[in-house]
Amino acid sequence: MVIAVGIILVVFALVLPLLIRSSDLPDPEPISPTQYLEDRKAAIYENLRDLQGEYRMGKLSDEDYKAIKIDLQRELAGVLAEIEKVEAASGSSTSAAEASTSA
Repeated sequence: MVIAVGIILVVFALVLPLLIRSSDLPDPEPISPTQYLEDRKAAIYENLRDLQGEYRMGKLSDEDYKAIKIDLQRELAGVLAEIEKVEAASGSSTSAAEASTSA
């Protein structure tokens, strides 16, 4: 009896995925145009925290710390500017689409 129930469960588990249609699945989440940039920003912030920790532990000299920190801050500024540019472009296209649909 237990073996029969086990076999039925295994067959059910193997057959069920074959019965699911693609129309039954939810739509995937839309890809954010800034997702890569947001991930990059988070990585730079993490690198800055790690850099500060290594400097406090004495693993870096003052000159190395300052040089690396300036490089990371420049990279972060570029990423933030790119995020603003993408958001401004998508915001203006969104507002233009809303204006055309409301008219």
